Parts: sequence; C-alpha cells; structure tokens
Amino acid sequence: MNVFELACQQSGYKQIAGVDEAGRGALAGPVIAAAVILPIDCSLDGLNDSKQLSPKQRDQLSDEIHRVAVAVGVGAIDNQVIDRLNILNATLLAMKAAVENLTLQPDYLLVDGLYLPQIDIPGKAIPKGDSRSYSIAAASIIAKTTRDKLMIALDRTYPNYGFLKHKGYPTAQHRQAIAAFGASDIHRHTFKLLPND
Repeated sequence: MNVFELACQQSGYKQIAGVDEAGRGALAGPVIAAAVILPIDCSLDGLNDSKQLSPKQRDQLSDEIHRVAVAVGVGAIDNQVIDRLNILNATLLAMKAAVENLTLQPDYLLVDGLYLPQIDIPGKAIPKGDSRSYSIAAASIIAKTTRDKLMIALDRTYPNYGFLKHKGYPTAQHRQAIAAFGASDIHRHTFKLLPND
C-alpha cells in the first residue's frame, strides 16, 4: 500500500504528506481534512481506509499515527462556508488548511479524490486513495476520528438530532429529527435535508 510513497521517494521527494477528508456527505457539522507525513519505512498493523475500520480500531490507529508520524495537520471548514462555497470547494479549502497546519512543510502531496487543493506544492490526486496509499489511509483515520469527536461534543449542544449516533450523516433518524425540530445552525442548508426538499 506504499507504492505511491515509494515512487515519490524514488523521484527525490522526502516529506510526502497524505491528505484526506471526513464529513463530505454529512448534513450537519464541518468538513474536516487531515494531512499526515509518515516515516517512509513506516508499517502500522491494520492501517486501512477509515471506513473499513471499527470506531475502536480507528481510535487505536489514530493514537498510533500521532505517535509515529513525522507531522500531522488538521483543517476544518464549517457549514456556513460549505453553504457559501459548495462542498467540493470547502473540502479543498479544508485540505489546504490541513497541509498548512503541518509543523513540517511537505515537498509532495498524495490526495484522496480527483482534485488537488490550491497550494504551491506538487502532488497527485488518487481516486480511492484511502485504500491505495498508506499515508492517505492515515490521513483518513485522523480526519474521521477528529470529526467524530467534534460531532459527539456537538451532540451535547444539540441533543435533539442524534449526532452521537450518526455524526451528522443522512440517516432516517437524522432526517426525522430535522422534520420534527427544524434545521439547527450547524446544518448545511444547501443540502437536501429532507427527502422532499
């Protein structure tokens, strides 16, 4: 799973950051991106796309990634900016912020998806990169665990919506809560919040 990293290394790049996001498809809360630079010879048992892991596995790997990573950066873009810019542009902005929040400047980016953030660092966009690159997989775990913790905290402020359970994603329970209580100020009003929107 480190084919891309090894190719970058062979091209002379030394600090390779994997970049991914979490929360793109949610109806509420921010989109969170993470950038992770791992040691080139890094091997973490169970490192995979965050969607393939249980919450417990993600939490354990998140701790391990923070322990071994050369650098970790996180960026967050809130629902108001998502509504203003659209989710793709907000996601790319979160990715740019995550890279800029690294304590060490990377010299190459491996980014999950089809597009690169607007930043003056060379990179490669990799569709399904979270299951094809170990540094992107690490970023997906950091982004997901960071966002889940935030949504759990927001559940205390907005107890009617069930964020503790679905983290803002479009479940039947979530849509029923929006129908009953209306959209909160952390909902994305440009998204289809109810089935008949």
